[in-house]
Amino acid sequence: MRANILGLFALIFGLFACREPFDPEIPQQLTSVLVVEGYLDTEGLESELRISRTVPIDAKTTFAPEIGASVNLYSESGAAFSLAEKVPGVYVFARDLPENTNYRLEIVLRGGERFESTPIRPIITPDIIDAGFVRDQEGVEVYVNTQGNEAADDFLWTYEETWIFRPRIRTNYIYDPATRNVRDRTQAEQISLCFKSEQNPDILLETSSRFQNQVVFRKTIAEIPVGDERIQERYSILISQKAIDSDAVKFWETLKRNTEDIGSIFSPLPSQISGNIKAVGNSNILVLGQISMGVIKQRRIYINLSDVSPWGYTNPIFIGCVVAEEPVRFPAYQSAFASGVEVPARELMEGTTIVAYYPTERRCADCTLYASRTVPDFWKND
Repeated sequence: MRANILGLFALIFGLFACREPFDPEIPQQLTSVLVVEGYLDTEGLESELRISRTVPIDAKTTFAPEIGASVNLYSESGAAFSLAEKVPGVYVFARDLPENTNYRLEIVLRGGERFESTPIRPIITPDIIDAGFVRDQEGVEVYVNTQGNEAADDFLWTYEETWIFRPRIRTNYIYDPATRNVRDRTQAEQISLCFKSEQNPDILLETSSRFQNQVVFRKTIAEIPVGDERIQERYSILISQKAIDSDAVKFWETLKRNTEDIGSIFSPLPSQISGNIKAVGNSNILVLGQISMGVIKQRRIYINLSDVSPWGYTNPIFIGCVVAEEPVRFPAYQSAFASGVEVPARELMEGTTIVAYYPTERRCADCTLYASRTVPDFWKND
């Protein structure tokens, strides 16, 4: 969702464009707007509040974290709960709180500027009835089924994806500079099995009262096209379902419309979709964001390559990857492998003895160039 918020500003700035080069003078208050977003779980699940600044459209980064802020949540009774900064700009919350009261979020920046939310009433999100996937000619569709009620009619979904990433060529060999020889890799040195993770930037909304008995059936969460690297071996998606109130719906619908309706001159400005966070004592300070609270319901599913085959996975980053036809023999191991540009990929045997190795480019064999070899805590192979 952060990508959509930042994309909104790219859209607004893009509206200044014309057929001839034009470098508009964009007001400073539009290039450094405070962005606050998060959904705080009230049953102890660790959740995140992200605080950042928008950046100019020509900036090299799209995320400028607001670090060192003091963030506190206050109940109607005056109890205070602090959020700790986990990484720059990301403040975490993990508390089990009563849902039958209102809360207020307060943010104090390092420079002393104060921001606070309007009163927030937690919503108990209904369970995800089912989550699954279907394979069709275009790829895989991941979906959920759920049912709303009088207290929870509107839903926002987010998801996190994790998948096994393999290099084009797998090797179990490594050059050891200490011995100037090639040996088997240890488990800690393996480069053939890695994991990639991504959080989705989409805004997924639905109102259950549009359906009979408020049953939301086969709500599409993610679509994975045929051949996509995410299902080259095994893929996992964690779906988070969050009930939100009508004000939050208006915020996210407006933001979604702005990010999808590229080029519309009728799109609201940031000051018109500011959400439920306001500056204290200075109404001229722009802030964009929406904070909600409630019980988050989650479901994780796995998809194996065997579940969707034939898949036809190809990855353009591995174009030209081959194992060389000429082997490297012992006297040349150092000159061939010490730089790390090439790695030993296949052995050449004479009888039962390895006498040489066929090399390949490291970019073709080392998954750590693209992903992490750390196995996620939640990962299951069955």
